Amino acid sequence: MLTYIPAAERRHASPAPWLNSFFLFSFADYYDPKNMHFGPLRVFNDDSVAANSGFPQHPHHEMEIVTLVLDGEIEHEDTMGNRTTIKAGEVQRMTAGTGLAHSEQNRSDKPLQLYQLWFLPNQKGLSPSYEQKDLNFLSTKNELVPLVSGQKVLEDVVYMNSNSTVYWANLRAEKEIQFKTFPIRLTFIYVREGNIFVNGSELGPGDQARLTDEHVVDIRADRDAQFVLIDLPAAEANY
Repeated sequence: MLTYIPAAERRHASPAPWLNSFFLFSFADYYDPKNMHFGPLRVFNDDSVAANSGFPQHPHHEMEIVTLVLDGEIEHEDTMGNRTTIKAGEVQRMTAGTGLAHSEQNRSDKPLQLYQLWFLPNQKGLSPSYEQKDLNFLSTKNELVPLVSGQKVLEDVVYMNSNSTVYWANLRAEKEIQFKTFPIRLTFIYVREGNIFVNGSELGPGDQARLTDEHVVDIRADRDAQFVLIDLPAAEANY
């Protein structure tokens, strides 16, 4: 079954003059008890950060936090002692675990676009940890590229403590991708650019598809498209 959620149903928020966000799930002052999570995927924020601004230091705990940088670069600093810059095409994961604090700043003169995803971890009480990789995912073509995963059979990805995998695809017009799954799994798709058909349903920029009880997800690009696909368990310990 495919549930289609149009871009217009995202929650638009500008909690600060420098931040423009779309919340795909309940977050901050947006609360919808029917839209709290999809499997362990708890947060998906589509953020644009103005030049020379950013998120001041703030705390987290018991969450796997994944950042995909799409345009620009961000300077990261945390209470684990990490200080680094994440550029477009790079992926960051923080295991908040028993607790950490971090800041994310756009020090450049250009706007920054990123996706921030939070996953409920598959166990509590983990020690905070950090990982970052340059996967150059924005330059790939016509394939689903795994970026972050808790499924250890995948190599050259950022690891997270969730039985989930985040994929990225740049799909050219008229090209097709088939993602094989199981009815006990969930599939989440979010479109950044272009138009795709997912099992016959059309999605455009900002649209979502949430799929359950499927064996195969067929995706065809009507025109050049970029999108995220997330493979998720239907049952996990902390939700």
